[in-house]
Amino acid sequence: MRANEGGLDRAVRVIAGLGILSLAFVGPQTPWGYLGVIPLLTGLVGFCPAYALFGINTCGVRKAN
Repeated sequence: MRANEGGLDRAVRVIAGLGILSLAFVGPQTPWGYLGVIPLLTGLVGFCPAYALFGINTCGVRKAN
C-alpha cells in the first residue's frame, strides 16, 4: 500500500470524518454517523482504495519512470 493522499487531503478527511462521526453521538444521533469512520481511517492511513482504483494521487510524490 503506497500512500496516495497528500497532506491537505489527509487533513480534510480526518476533520470531515470526525465531524460525520460526531453525528452518531451528538445532534441527530443517527447510525449513519458511523460512516465517518471511512474518511477518518483513510485520512489517518494516507491510502484511499477509491483513489487507487481510479489512478488518482494527491500525494505529490513523482513516479519513477
